[in-house]
Amino acid sequence: MTAPIIRSSALLCLTLLTTVHAADDAPKLAQQFLGKYCLECHDADVQKGDRAFEKFALPLKSVPDLIDARDIIDQLTLKEMPPKKADQPSDEERLAMIRALRDGTVAAYGKFQSTGSRTVMRRLSSREYENTLAVLFGRRVDTLGLTADFPKEKTSQHMDNIGKSLVTSGFLVDQYFQSANRLVETRLGKPATEPKSWHFNSHFVQYEELQGSHKSAFNFRYLCLYEQPNTDTRQGGYGHIEDFKQGVPVSGLYDIEVEAVALHRDTHYDPAIFGIDFSEPFILGVVPGDVTKGHIHYPQAIEPLLASTVVPDNTPTVFKFRVWLEAGQTPRFIFPNGPYESRASVVTINKRYKDEFKADVGSSGVGRAHILLEGKLPHIRISDIKINGPVPEEKGGAEEIAVFGKDGFQEAHALEQLDAFAEKAYRRPLTDADRQPIKALYEKRLAEKNTPRQAALDALKLILCSPSFLYLSEITAESEKTLSPYDLASRLAYALWAAPPDAALLASAKSGKLTQDAELKKQIQRMLADERVTGFIGGFLDSWLNLRELGGMPPPREVVRSYYAEDLPTSMKTEASLFFRDMLKTNGSVLQFIDCDHSFVDKKLARLYDLPEQKTLRLADGFKKVSFKGDAHRGGLLGMAAVLTVSANGVETSPVTRGVWVTENILGVPPPPPPDVVPAIDPDVSGATTIRDRLAKHRADAACAECHRKIDPLGFSLESFDPVGRWRTKYPQVNKKTPAPKIDTTGEFPSGETYTDFASFKKVIHDTRADLFSRHLIRQVLTYTTGRTMELNDDFIIDKLHDKVKKQGLGLNTLLVECLMSEVFRSR
Repeated sequence: MTAPIIRSSALLCLTLLTTVHAADDAPKLAQQFLGKYCLECHDADVQKGDRAFEKFALPLKSVPDLIDARDIIDQLTLKEMPPKKADQPSDEERLAMIRALRDGTVAAYGKFQSTGSRTVMRRLSSREYENTLAVLFGRRVDTLGLTADFPKEKTSQHMDNIGKSLVTSGFLVDQYFQSANRLVETRLGKPATEPKSWHFNSHFVQYEELQGSHKSAFNFRYLCLYEQPNTDTRQGGYGHIEDFKQGVPVSGLYDIEVEAVALHRDTHYDPAIFGIDFSEPFILGVVPGDVTKGHIHYPQAIEPLLASTVVPDNTPTVFKFRVWLEAGQTPRFIFPNGPYESRASVVTINKRYKDEFKADVGSSGVGRAHILLEGKLPHIRISDIKINGPVPEEKGGAEEIAVFGKDGFQEAHALEQLDAFAEKAYRRPLTDADRQPIKALYEKRLAEKNTPRQAALDALKLILCSPSFLYLSEITAESEKTLSPYDLASRLAYALWAAPPDAALLASAKSGKLTQDAELKKQIQRMLADERVTGFIGGFLDSWLNLRELGGMPPPREVVRSYYAEDLPTSMKTEASLFFRDMLKTNGSVLQFIDCDHSFVDKKLARLYDLPEQKTLRLADGFKKVSFKGDAHRGGLLGMAAVLTVSANGVETSPVTRGVWVTENILGVPPPPPPDVVPAIDPDVSGATTIRDRLAKHRADAACAECHRKIDPLGFSLESFDPVGRWRTKYPQVNKKTPAPKIDTTGEFPSGETYTDFASFKKVIHDTRADLFSRHLIRQVLTYTTGRTMELNDDFIIDKLHDKVKKQGLGLNTLLVECLMSEVFRSR
């Protein structure tokens, strides 16, 4: 056994012994402290402040006890109790009491939240719900925005698929019905419609301040795109067709022909005015719009990208797209890599290049007609649009085939067809209890003089609102602990694909072989190698690393324009996803998450990271594997912009915030919550002090120091990165009189290890806390894939899993397979 392993084992044993000893002493310590300092004013007779602690004791037995404990922690932390005139505890006594109460609240919370190490029967999350409908109906459903009005999902430990957190309200039930009704009627209940053609080459009215200039310069002859979508001013980010705001008559495929040209990409104006990369060709995109859902030239809740293309310079070119539009939707055109903000560009051009124009700019500086006629304003110009559809589809379309089969709806076999679909929707064989309500509703609708097809569609809505569809309902007997084959198939499919089981997995369940080790392992490996594993990668990274919140606190537009202009959050998340997938494919060691000599970047990230590849990569190249050998600024999760952005607030960074992120997400040791009454650390707007200086003052209080000595060292080295993950050596300069403070990246762990910079910090984590990390990763994988929080009862199995995976080299693929083969995953 090597020295580091011996040291780690000794530390672990010591920690366990200390924890057990502390737990044994805590009740006595609390009783003595309360008797000595609190009960004189807070016994059953006096109850000052409506607080009586005579019966308060550890361990905590109820939620009111938990609330009292939090209140005592707050008062002791602020030294507001005992009152100044009363006898005061020593710092050692106060800290010991705070520590005992914090440990007690953590233990009690876990106990009160316990599910008895069983997965609570859970419903599909909104993400899984839409994925499932897309699979069942054979076509994307994001154009409908079925979950747009659903309540926001509650998460547990950042995970959106934990059973106890997925509450089903009456409002949500109503939303399920409305979604089922809308999906079925727009996709399968639409009237037969002959294809129709529309042609537009004039009256391209654009709104607000564009309208006057377009009338003056073009008489509305052209539809022009001047900026990327979703800017602050929204002047030319969405190009709609004024005479087609009513949209298409029915949902379906539509052919769109657009004549467009990219103009003035070679503009002589200062490129900095526009904030974009003029070496890249302009891109034209198509998104849906609905005039009933808000301003047609503003961002809308439902606008997935339907198609895109590169637009050549100076030569009008016809582009053909086939896109899916829902009834009432109209195509809108966007300029994804367009200028940051049109209005600001125009104002600046009018000021700096006013001598180039014959026309008088006027006092506002916003006028653009003269620039369009005489100047070189970069934009995409559309001159002609043709729309044709709905395009006839073979055998009635993907939805018809998915629901009723290749021969379409058959009245004579309607119930058989509905039962076959229900079996796919419920992800298991039907019982008589499943068939009865489907048959009853179908016959009821027929008796009410509905057509057989409409009766079948209404029964279809019933299926989509059934708990057997909306919930991962377990048919495993209550007395059985191990999941039955069909339940195991559903759990496995939603764990790895966030979607229902495919035919191969259901066949394995039907044969009964899926519960056998060899067959289960074979199916797991097949599913991990399938493209659909992106459902797991995206969902798990959003949960484990909290990447779901990326973009929740973005930087100010004027500070980091590229964050918006280049859609950096998408590139950031893609890097993390590709890195994870590569490790999964190669079975790379999970310790590469701590430090690694390579990653994946596109042109945007290469520029953000200041890599040599920024000079050679093009947007069309997408992402490329790059080496970080010799680069001490990157490597592993902590060097990724996604992590560094989500662990900051968009405006400034904090060792506390990032330190908490590291201890929670990398080491799996959540710090106790700060006392409710402790104020936040005030920023120094003069720039005279650093965050380290202010933290030092904050830690002067022993109660605060108790937690900060564990948290802050995990964040000091990450101060080398700004709020969006760019490398820096100094903080921003606040004013000209005060020089920009240098960043101090040194630190010392509570256990004594020291580091000098980001690279040596990662080395300490890698060399001394690898077991903490890999064990936490196993816990996170099990939590995500089972849909329940791991509890103390699971620790023994997690330890065994960790030992097993460690002996095999800690490969990510190995870790996932072993987790999914484990007793925890295969149990109710």
